[in-house]
Amino acid sequence: MDAVRLIVTSRRALAAAGGVPDLLTEVWQAQALAQAIGGRLAVVGPPELRGEALGLTELAGRGCGVLSTPGFGPGEPRAAQLTEVGEARQCLMCLGGLLGEVGIALVGIACSVNDEAMYWQCMEVIDAADESRDRVLEMLRRLADREEALPVREAG
Repeated sequence: MDAVRLIVTSRRALAAAGGVPDLLTEVWQAQALAQAIGGRLAVVGPPELRGEALGLTELAGRGCGVLSTPGFGPGEPRAAQLTEVGEARQCLMCLGGLLGEVGIALVGIACSVNDEAMYWQCMEVIDAADESRDRVLEMLRRLADREEALPVREAG
């Protein structure tokens, strides 16, 4: 499945999640998707994105590693359904939005839990999601720089 469609599905699922366990499952799903997209861009993406994409893969993997792996139903995890990234700019813009929403959801969880271990777990995943989003923004900047450097075609 196309990355943008998976991101949209993840954003909807995150918004619809009820309760801490469901939210944490959706956070894990989003981090796993960011990891998969980063891995795909590191291998087949534009050359100027490959280093940052590899970093995204590592950071998102760290976010997944902090959280317990959720039990999955049929067709999950969503990241396993990724077949293509599509247009890199659109994918990265959508992914940046998802990672921002993940951070907001985690702040809400951290503020509502009475369990100190869960609080610190949320802080660690917030950090991973924030750093992942920074990588996405850097890749978008590099794409903009690349487009700016392309010679302008004259109308003939």
